[in-house]
Amino acid sequence: MRKPIIAGNWKMNTDLSRACELTEELVGKELATRAEVILCPPFISLAAVGERIADTPLKLGAQNMHWEESGAFTGEISPTMLTSVGCEYVILGHSERRQLFSETDPRVNKKAKAALDHGLTPIICVGETLRQREEDEWRGHIESQVKAALINLSAEEVATLVMAYEPIWAIGTGKTATVEQANEVCRFIRVTIETIAGHDAAEAVRILYGGSVKPDNVSALMAAPHIDGALVGGASLKAGDFAAVVNYEK
Repeated sequence: MRKPIIAGNWKMNTDLSRACELTEELVGKELATRAEVILCPPFISLAAVGERIADTPLKLGAQNMHWEESGAFTGEISPTMLTSVGCEYVILGHSERRQLFSETDPRVNKKAKAALDHGLTPIICVGETLRQREEDEWRGHIESQVKAALINLSAEEVATLVMAYEPIWAIGTGKTATVEQANEVCRFIRVTIETIAGHDAAEAVRILYGGSVKPDNVSALMAAPHIDGALVGGASLKAGDFAAVVNYEK
């Protein structure tokens, strides 16, 4: 059985004070334990959030990282920096990183390998634009992203990572892929992984859906057989909404 994941991506929101306040609000709520719950605050708040969830089931994740351990890379964060503050997960290749900051498939692959080498679980994001969806080009695009992300990773490494399907047209727009669309793409991602790393690895990989996940749609999404969790944006910034997502009805 693949244990579900609910990951809150706070993006470039919350200063240190609000991040601590939000974390404490979440720690004070009764959260279901059937899913792994991951908080991904901005870099400046990782240590403070990590301290506040240290004795709880909540896990800490980062929103990005460089593939090198150190060096002349002004403004970057290394995998060792993330592990030093308690990170267990790191989001890689988010569509906003790809679209706004020129993140490329080869860089995502290098970051994924570095994350695994340092004991971090990468959450690798893939997804298509509205044009690619409307012109039925999403399969080729997502297959290319998945294959590029997994280059030079062993089947054993692939089995431990997390994938996230993010239809770019549904991020921050209020639009959500239908359950059927989301499940179809997550299944396609799993089939693609099987061609690369084999059946066992493909069955082990947890595949999340991200794109305007809210309390009122999470239960239907989580009921789909190939959706193993959610990457939550806006709803993760309100403790009540995020708790409702975590406590989805089975």
